[in-house]
Amino acid sequence: MLFSRRFLPYFVTQCLGALNDNVFKNVLLLLVSYSQIDELPIDVHLFVNLAAGLFILPFLLFSAHAGQVADSVDKALLIRRLKVLELVIMTVAIFAIISHSYLLMLLLLFLTGVQSAYFGPVKYSLLPRVLRDSELVSGNAWVEMGTFLAILAGTISAGMIVASDYATYWAAATVFTLALIGMTASWFIPSIPAHSDVKPRFSIVSATLVNIKKVRQSSEIWTAILAISWFWFVGATYLTQFPNFARITLNADPTVVSLLLLLFSVGIGTGSFVCERLSCRQVELGIMPLGLTLLAIFGIDLYFALPGQLGVETLYSLQSFIAEAAHYHLMLDLFMIGVGGGLFIVPLYTYIQARAKEGECAQAIASNNIINALFMVSSAIFAMLALNVLQWSIAQLFLLLASANLLVLLLLLWRWPELLLSVCSYFIRRVKYKTQLLDPELLHKSPKLLLVTNGLTWRDLVVIFGSFSHPVLFTSDVYQKAANHGLVSWALSRLTWYAGRHIDIDSVICVNNPSVGEFKARAEFADYKVVRVTFDAVEGRELRVKITPLAADNDRLMGLA
Repeated sequence: MLFSRRFLPYFVTQCLGALNDNVFKNVLLLLVSYSQIDELPIDVHLFVNLAAGLFILPFLLFSAHAGQVADSVDKALLIRRLKVLELVIMTVAIFAIISHSYLLMLLLLFLTGVQSAYFGPVKYSLLPRVLRDSELVSGNAWVEMGTFLAILAGTISAGMIVASDYATYWAAATVFTLALIGMTASWFIPSIPAHSDVKPRFSIVSATLVNIKKVRQSSEIWTAILAISWFWFVGATYLTQFPNFARITLNADPTVVSLLLLLFSVGIGTGSFVCERLSCRQVELGIMPLGLTLLAIFGIDLYFALPGQLGVETLYSLQSFIAEAAHYHLMLDLFMIGVGGGLFIVPLYTYIQARAKEGECAQAIASNNIINALFMVSSAIFAMLALNVLQWSIAQLFLLLASANLLVLLLLLWRWPELLLSVCSYFIRRVKYKTQLLDPELLHKSPKLLLVTNGLTWRDLVVIFGSFSHPVLFTSDVYQKAANHGLVSWALSRLTWYAGRHIDIDSVICVNNPSVGEFKARAEFADYKVVRVTFDAVEGRELRVKITPLAADNDRLMGLA
């Protein structure tokens, strides 16, 4: 998959885009913060905060329109146009950087944010169109790893550029070269025609509200978006506070900041690929709570791993910081926080891509980007309130975030019954048993199914729930036979089908054998396939789940044993 034409050019293009964004943004901030403060037309603190806001603002303003555009045009063509725009922006940036035109650089930073806002929806909605179902988790893992390593590389490269001789010339050449290579790579992306014929209409407020309203119709996707946004709330807080955390709490120089970023980013990449292994190349939402748990446990442990107060004369360089064994505990915690982040984020993105309706995936990603941006802005406000108003230390802020992860986990398990069932299903199918799915016709990936059951236990229902790609609902008579089993029964009751309930057009309905004929007689289930799921327990830990199609004739269905 990685070296195929359907993935590699796209992967290179998106990595170079993220790298270039971060090089340009951090070069600008470092130039004004260290070398040319006197040349600024406004106060340096105002300039830095204005720059950060101008880069985030386009995600709030244009993401909704970007999602409509990404669903309505050829995705490869859209990416090429956006990379041409990036090249134009960076061509003007050459003049702005060399001439020290900082107001022009602010405008270019805003336009870079606009380009990124339009690239975001197509970046993720492209994957389910070009990758097989078994490759979707792997594709998302590579994208997440590439994105965070690009952020890291961009941050470190910007520092090296500004510290070098002829910094402005190196900066101008770097951003232009990266844009040129990225544009070249985009021309190797194969055509990906649009699935939606709805023409996008440019609007900021109304388009944003309509887009979010549409996504909120699916409570599961909306909850996944909120969970992803929480990750960005936490992640943005860590990344923003690392410089002051290293300087104030660790008494370390800027080289240690790069080490902290490296541990965090490599951890996310590692977690992304661990997620791929644990999911067995399937959409496994049940892995996500493990990531959130790691974020909480190692975030709390980080607070207790911090060294004691040191004298102000002690200033660690990268070499001296690594040489001290007392810092290994802290470094492990930061790495594992990143691993938890990767395990947390990849299943959520994959879940949205798998569950979004055809032709609406980019709009769902656009809504995700809008809410992400709101949470990232909120994280900055929250950090200012905690550090400046309440006078907390950065270590206390990190401890609060880590503890809040546990509350968020409990809230998600309570508000999202599908998540609780996914965790139970993953444990039974992947941990307690080694499940073998016998389904030569790949019916478990098909939408619109009526599953015939006959007195199944709650464990059987949980296994069924995790074995199908589309949303699974249970009729009341199926659920009642598996009742009185605590939280699992409560979660099953939240996913019970009843007459008049709005169901996803791709839903899978689990019904008792005597009721199948009645369901097939209903107009909304006329085009549903009828299948049977049987369980064959074998020796050891192996569990076989067999899915077979049944005849559509009602009399034969009613007569099944």
